[in-house]
Amino acid sequence: STHEHCFDCSRPPNQPSTIPMSNQLKPLGSVLDGVLERLSIIEAKLGIAPGAASSAAAIVEDEEIHPRLVAYDEHIQRTLVPFTDSCASLGAEMESVGKNIADVWDAVRGIVELGTKYKKPTDVPTGLQPHLKPCQDAMAKIRSARIDRKFDWHLKAIMEMLACVSWVIMSPPPSPANFVKDTIGASDFWANKVRKEYKNNEKEGPAHVKFCDTMKAMILDLSAYLKEYHLSGLAWNPHGKDFSDAKVGEGSKPAPAAPKTAPAAAASGGGSAGIFAELKKKQTGDGSSAATGLKKVSRDQQTWRKEYKNPGGDAPKPTSAPAPTPAVAKFGTKKPLGPPKCEYQDRGSKWNVENQTKDTCEGGVCKVEVTDVKQQVYIYKCENVTIQIVGKCKSVIVDSCTKCGVVFDNVISACEVVNCKRVQVQATGACPSFSIDKTDGIVVHLSNEAISESSFVTSKSSEMNVSWPDDAGEIKEAPIPEQFMHKMVNGSVTSQVSDLYH
Repeated sequence: STHEHCFDCSRPPNQPSTIPMSNQLKPLGSVLDGVLERLSIIEAKLGIAPGAASSAAAIVEDEEIHPRLVAYDEHIQRTLVPFTDSCASLGAEMESVGKNIADVWDAVRGIVELGTKYKKPTDVPTGLQPHLKPCQDAMAKIRSARIDRKFDWHLKAIMEMLACVSWVIMSPPPSPANFVKDTIGASDFWANKVRKEYKNNEKEGPAHVKFCDTMKAMILDLSAYLKEYHLSGLAWNPHGKDFSDAKVGEGSKPAPAAPKTAPAAAASGGGSAGIFAELKKKQTGDGSSAATGLKKVSRDQQTWRKEYKNPGGDAPKPTSAPAPTPAVAKFGTKKPLGPPKCEYQDRGSKWNVENQTKDTCEGGVCKVEVTDVKQQVYIYKCENVTIQIVGKCKSVIVDSCTKCGVVFDNVISACEVVNCKRVQVQATGACPSFSIDKTDGIVVHLSNEAISESSFVTSKSSEMNVSWPDDAGEIKEAPIPEQFMHKMVNGSVTSQVSDLYH
């Protein structure tokens, strides 16, 4: 026969035989058998059936929650739950309102989840309209709630706060984060009334104040979440499904926590037969495998052994661990104040009062004695201290101070407050003008002499109040308006104070 001297007629003449490769795999098989035997022992101790790890990993992969939803759920647990608890502490009526607010937040979560699965529709407000119905129904229940009249201000604060929910259908400008943060002003107008009403009530006061504080914290936390995950509007999935396939009510409930994955060592499972089955799959019809054509790496070619090439040499010494670097301060960490100053400068006729605190001043009061009406007083970066200005001066400027009180006698020009937080200013004499800019939380106390002649110029400020004595000597207090209504009249813009202040 013409084929007597051929080794294998079914194989091309140039194709190498697979027999030598099988011999080379025998040592590998014994090693794998030893490894798999150890893994099977670990599986038995952990109570894991062979193949269970791969199925568990598949379940985790299928049920993995999008980071945007994880962050939203954390926002709910961090701020919504304390707020609803504070509502429940006020009684059954407010507890029902709190549950409706929770339904609003859950409905918004469903819309956020739609954004993780679907592409952005052409018209976002129109496309989301059917999906907003659960949110609208919950808000309608809050609006039509019949509760005790003592909760009127609470309910008005909530309704102003709920305006922030419309962030899901808006597009910048403004950004959703800023839009949500701006609702604090209107909500705090009514919340401040609640605080003032109950601040001296030791029995019921703490619960009502907690209601106001947790509501404000919830808005601020939502704004921070939007700034990180929805900076330019509701985020969508550019590779997702078409939005026309979305169903109303889809994914409106928070997803359960994902099950933990099995230990990585147990993921292989199935014995040596499974390993060789996988190798068999890699083999092609002509007998080639994943290892076909690879060269054997000799010992001197193994790069990880280069440090041992020196015969008889010592093993390399372990490198010393790098010196620990000092921890970097987190963004927003409060910087320490500079050295305190309270000195007069001839140049400019100005008193500089800087970096004063209650610890740097005796009794927490820093006293400035003005000797000339041409002198001005500049107060900068002071905290938790009272600045007392004795004598008549040209002007007073309060810059970047926190929790400070400023008391002065008479001012010729004006008192300016810039970049401050939670400060109080008192005029025991006359002051023709007060300028308030970029300040959050200020109370201006006027004397009888200053009531008729003082004026206020405000910009980019919030939580502003003014107090004065009436004819009977009692102290009155009123908010300085932050919200205005603008109209076009005969080609020009006219402005009026919002009805909230009437």
